[in-house]
Amino acid sequence: MSPPVMLVDGYNVVGAWQSLQELKATGNIALARYKLVEILANYSAYRGFHTTIVFDAYNQPQPGATEDVTQYLKLHYTDYHQTADSYIEKVCAQLRKLRRVIVVTSDRAQQLTVGGFGAEWMSALHLEQDVRSAQASMRRKQRSQNTTHRRLHSVMKEEVRQKLTDWRAQLSQ
Repeated sequence: MSPPVMLVDGYNVVGAWQSLQELKATGNIALARYKLVEILANYSAYRGFHTTIVFDAYNQPQPGATEDVTQYLKLHYTDYHQTADSYIEKVCAQLRKLRRVIVVTSDRAQQLTVGGFGAEWMSALHLEQDVRSAQASMRRKQRSQNTTHRRLHSVMKEEVRQKLTDWRAQLSQ
């Protein structure tokens, strides 16, 4: 089965998350976009979603563009006079019945529209909570792995520990 597709209305999320709102309020919208991309790159890899963050280029007289960020995340800038909503609707229509699609937006009208295409809806605030939950889970898993490594090291015989240390030193040369 194909991994789920997540379509994120980028500016809607920037406007909903407190940390990104603060960056936007200081006039640093580019940094807010960058932070969102960084957060969702990690989140998408962890969840196994193929995520596209869609940014409006409605008033920008340039053609749309798509940029691969990672194997799990890409950015899409819409065409001149195209909204993120219309692009997301188009993709939902194309993927209808082919893939699981999750649309992230807090726009109520958009929620109803994408639901008509069979897509799931997630609010921007729910995504923020899920991102935090995923980050906490990743930290717990990493701590557990570190603890297991330390525990293994403490019960290892001294001669085995020394051999491993010697091998590690040889590999780094």
